[in-house]
Amino acid sequence: MSAPILEVDLHNPQPRHVSRAVEVLSRGGLVAYPTDTYYGLGCDLTAKKTIERLYQLKGRDKKKPLSILCPDLSDVAKYAHVSNFAYRTMKGLTPGAFTFILEATRIVPDMMMSKQKQVGIRVPDAPLARALAAGLGRPLVTTSASDEEGEPLIDARDIKERLGHGLELILDGGVTLMEPSTVVSLIGDSIEILRQGKGQLDA
Repeated sequence: MSAPILEVDLHNPQPRHVSRAVEVLSRGGLVAYPTDTYYGLGCDLTAKKTIERLYQLKGRDKKKPLSILCPDLSDVAKYAHVSNFAYRTMKGLTPGAFTFILEATRIVPDMMMSKQKQVGIRVPDAPLARALAAGLGRPLVTTSASDEEGEPLIDARDIKERLGHGLELILDGGVTLMEPSTVVSLIGDSIEILRQGKGQLDA
């Protein structure tokens, strides 16, 4: 059975739709939702079997860790070691279209870290995505919704057609013509852009 679609307001998400999605996430479900970059596929950070399902659905190598999505900058320090330098840098760029690479804390599951014990963290400029993580009370494991060739799926109906069999719910925020997030390493208190995307770093 394919996942149902709920139409949501990106900027003022309907509380009942957020509640329904949070309920799905809290019982180990996979949800597709729009962000400030591509559509994301997400699940609860503590649901290890669901994280494995997410890797299978994406056909992704487990050596490539997924990112986590926090509702607010204040939540990040629980999951990553945030120096004063990192905090100041992120404060100026969140919420926004960035994924920050930081050293992970022990609370992050091993399967979510790189070999170097690093983790990618997002605080997106997307009220709906942040509301899901806030409602759940834990970060979301997140990755872009894409087809077998890795091409982003920009429409909820395409997501339903290609990935609906592996999802419990799809939140439809309309067609998103977006770019990926900019990936910024803050390891060692220096800024290194690993992938230039939508987020712009001012010199």
